[in-house]
Amino acid sequence: MIGRLRGVLAVKQPPYLMIEVQGVGYDLEASLSTFQNLPEVGAEVSLHTHLAVREDTHALYGFATVAERTLFRNLIKISGIGAKLALLILSGMTVDAFARCIQEGDTVSLTRLPGIGKKTAERLLVEMRDRIGTLELGGIAVANVPDGTLTVAAANPRDDAISALVTLGYKLPDAVRMVGALDTTDLGSEEIIRQALQAAVRKSL
Repeated sequence: MIGRLRGVLAVKQPPYLMIEVQGVGYDLEASLSTFQNLPEVGAEVSLHTHLAVREDTHALYGFATVAERTLFRNLIKISGIGAKLALLILSGMTVDAFARCIQEGDTVSLTRLPGIGKKTAERLLVEMRDRIGTLELGGIAVANVPDGTLTVAAANPRDDAISALVTLGYKLPDAVRMVGALDTTDLGSEEIIRQALQAAVRKSL
């Protein structure tokens, strides 16, 4: 089992990337959340990985954090949630935001994710509700505290903006490029979305 790779980032084209380790190039797929944490091509990078072995192929998935890999591994255990859909979920919503949705029973936010309909959202709630409190999913451990509330970190405005752009119909790589072209320092998700859409309109003129 390949659990971690450390090497030079050779290719970065969402959702695909390649890490060269001592002359061997490893092809991986990753979520947009992980791509946002990658350095420039040619720089050293270290990713946690999950190797999926099937009859016809071996697929390697990369994650910037153990928390993201942990959630991915739990998602693909759910009937109807394959690796591709799990990556879409992780691309459209941060780990902490997903945990919050499960804890609060928020199917509306879940159905805004690409490929997630009402029935799938309800299945996610049922399957993940009992697991979510015992998983360390964020920079802060996600756990049920005595008063029954959930302690999670604030959502990343860039992640929220990308998720919203995907919901509006943009392809994942396009949404990443649109947000990546902006200076998002100190901007909220709504302002990032507004500027990204304005830039897209200007480019089309």
